[in-house]
Amino acid sequence: MKIKSFLLLVMLLSSFLGAAQNAPVSSFQVKGIVLDSLTKEGEPYATIKVVRKSKPDQALKMFVTNLQGKFSEKITGTGEFIITITSVGRKSIIKPFTVNSGDKSVDLGTLYIADAAHELGTVEVVAQKPLVKADVDKIEYNVQDDPDSKSNSVLEMLRKVPLVTVDGEDNIKVNGSSSFKVYVNGKPNNMMSNNPTEVLKSMPANSIKHIEVITNPGAKYDAEGVGGILNIVTMGSGLEGYTVTISGNVSNRGAGGGAFGTVKKGKLTVSGRYNYNYNDNPESYSGGNRRTTTVTSNSSDLDYEGVSKGHGSFQSGSMEASYEIDTLRLLSASFGLWGGGNNGNGGTDYIATQPGHGSQLYRYSMNSNNKSSWYSIDGGIDYQRSFKRVKDRMLTLSYKINTSPQSSDGYSYYSDVNGTTDWLDYLHRLQNQHNDGSQNTTENTFQVDYTTPISKMHTIETGAKYILRSNTSENDRYLQDNTGGDYTFDEKHSSHYKHLNNILAGYFSYSLKFKKFTGKAGVRYEHTMQDVKYLLGNGDNFKKNFDDVVPSVSAGWKITDMSNIRLSYDMRIYRPGIWYLNPYLDDSNPSNISQGNSKLDTEKNHSFGLSYSNFTQKLSVNLSLRYSFTNNSVEQVSTMIQDDKIPGLSNPTGKEVLYSTYENIGKSKNTSLNGYINWNMTSSTRIYSNFYGNYTYMKGANGLKNDGWSLFAYGGVQQTLPKDWRVSLNVYTQTPWIMLQGRGSSFLDYSMSVNKSFLDKRLTLSAFAGNFFKKYMHNTSTLEGIGFNQESWNKYSRQRFGVSISYRLGELKASVKKAERSISNDDVKSGGGSGDNKGE
Repeated sequence: MKIKSFLLLVMLLSSFLGAAQNAPVSSFQVKGIVLDSLTKEGEPYATIKVVRKSKPDQALKMFVTNLQGKFSEKITGTGEFIITITSVGRKSIIKPFTVNSGDKSVDLGTLYIADAAHELGTVEVVAQKPLVKADVDKIEYNVQDDPDSKSNSVLEMLRKVPLVTVDGEDNIKVNGSSSFKVYVNGKPNNMMSNNPTEVLKSMPANSIKHIEVITNPGAKYDAEGVGGILNIVTMGSGLEGYTVTISGNVSNRGAGGGAFGTVKKGKLTVSGRYNYNYNDNPESYSGGNRRTTTVTSNSSDLDYEGVSKGHGSFQSGSMEASYEIDTLRLLSASFGLWGGGNNGNGGTDYIATQPGHGSQLYRYSMNSNNKSSWYSIDGGIDYQRSFKRVKDRMLTLSYKINTSPQSSDGYSYYSDVNGTTDWLDYLHRLQNQHNDGSQNTTENTFQVDYTTPISKMHTIETGAKYILRSNTSENDRYLQDNTGGDYTFDEKHSSHYKHLNNILAGYFSYSLKFKKFTGKAGVRYEHTMQDVKYLLGNGDNFKKNFDDVVPSVSAGWKITDMSNIRLSYDMRIYRPGIWYLNPYLDDSNPSNISQGNSKLDTEKNHSFGLSYSNFTQKLSVNLSLRYSFTNNSVEQVSTMIQDDKIPGLSNPTGKEVLYSTYENIGKSKNTSLNGYINWNMTSSTRIYSNFYGNYTYMKGANGLKNDGWSLFAYGGVQQTLPKDWRVSLNVYTQTPWIMLQGRGSSFLDYSMSVNKSFLDKRLTLSAFAGNFFKKYMHNTSTLEGIGFNQESWNKYSRQRFGVSISYRLGELKASVKKAERSISNDDVKSGGGSGDNKGE
């Protein structure tokens, strides 16, 4: 009987428990976003734990934030809960909340997380923040959080940025191309685009917040720029509230300093920044030889060797202000000044010999001294109108003015002139010269942009732009006779040139976000009107119009909260800048003559991309595969020809010289793989690498072609020590890059830095050194063309060591608000001034 009663009780309990398990259990969605308390950027991969208040040791759910710091998770139950958000090196966020019966969603809104450094005995808990973020159309490198930024220039930091390479001669390439555009705070900077190497090597990295590589610019951006766009976001616009930071540096190469700050009063916020840097470059040496392969009676082989030295300065400043008319209307304005100057002198000895015999034909020495300056001054105003009823709908009206004056003033002197009878006429062309040049580009730009969501998944963007651009170039030559008298104006070889370039553009783009899928598609139309006038010198006036339709499309798939894959296609066009178009004939070195080509046409480039990103707190990986081709690229072409075949050359002798100009003859195909890997081995140790491999095939006129592989690799380790000490060691190497008529040089470079923070990280001291085992680097390059082979070498110092200091004071309370849409002019092909070697 007892057994039957027990069995009956068990059956009743089982039925009760089964019914209880089948009863409906309420659930809710908890969501929010975690932002950095200072930068207001999303905190990726923060760990989130939800517990019941009554059982704090039993986690109901654990998950992480996505790349933007957002989270949304389904939780079961009702009552009182506690959510805890943690991230390495951050203060924990602990927030209680209550869920009532029937509640389907709990929105915790925006949660701000701050840095923390806790000492447990002699052990310090530190942060290893992700330095790279990937979006469907761009890669972002967080310069501010990289300890090397305390002592490096922006150019040095670029070596760490995915999809960017900087070789040992400081030539910059984006996506394997030296054709790219530079923006500052989302706005184009012509001076930086035309002289990226000179500007960025003089710009301290501690004034930069982050660098964006916009690989697939889309329809709203101008259609210009092969590799893409570098957008440099400065600290002045990124800091918040009342704050001032003062910095200084001194090294074996020069010294500099800077300051930036932000102040807010009522609805008006103003931010300003200024930097100055002086550079003293030690002596460098160069030389090489040119061998004639098709020998005539007018041929010669040439050997040369020289030395040069220079110094220069760079300064930059900007000011931004915003005024909130009301919650829906924002007025913002900006002013910027960038520029500097260089002074240099040098000398080169030339010896020409008879091909195949080695007997001397002539010799001479050329000494030179020169000075140059380059500036960019711009101002702009933006009016932004938001709409209360439709979130994210926005209308922006913008105006921008920019002027970029450049000047050069140089003297060339010839001595020890001696030669055989057959070459005396050639040597008589060696007259002392004074070349005085100036160039300027002035732009007025008007733009309107409109963005509106159609629903939660669909967004459209449209807009129009009109650019009024005036380019002027004046190059005056003065000659001194052999008696050493006064210089006289050489009108025949002087050039005054004016290039009016007006552009009317319109665009339309569509964006879709559906669950894990993100897609963008757009089209841009540009009508270009060119009017070229030669006010002095050789050249025929002409007018030329272009019509271009430029499509772009990109798509991304979110594999997990931490990984995504992206596909893209875009077409880019490239209008030659004034450096390429200027017909001025430079024969200051009579054995090597060069000039631009005013009849160059617009390039068109097509590219296809596939990218994969996976970012976690431990390991971050970004891989980008790209294929591109161009059928009419602008290439520099060098040819051995008789000087009497060069139009406009005075007193030709019929002797063979090396003549270089630009032509639309290039057909190029590029396949490249770029990789970025960051491994936080421990909470205090970071190991990273940025590498780029590229196969290039190039073909030009007259049988010119070249192909081959090149590799760039940059890597290093950063170690955080107790008491806010940090140590970094970096090394990079590059194999020779491929050019249409030759190959560049291979490079090996290394550096290290140590920095220490004091006073709650307000004061930072840094010491740095690079290439400290060997003062000089020796690099070689080759050039091959019709009738000649040339080898060149350079011996120059990359040894650097010094110290820097920065101090921050003030409180952070507000930030300069800026219009989310503004003017971006990036439609001019840069080159020349930055030592550009246009090889993709």
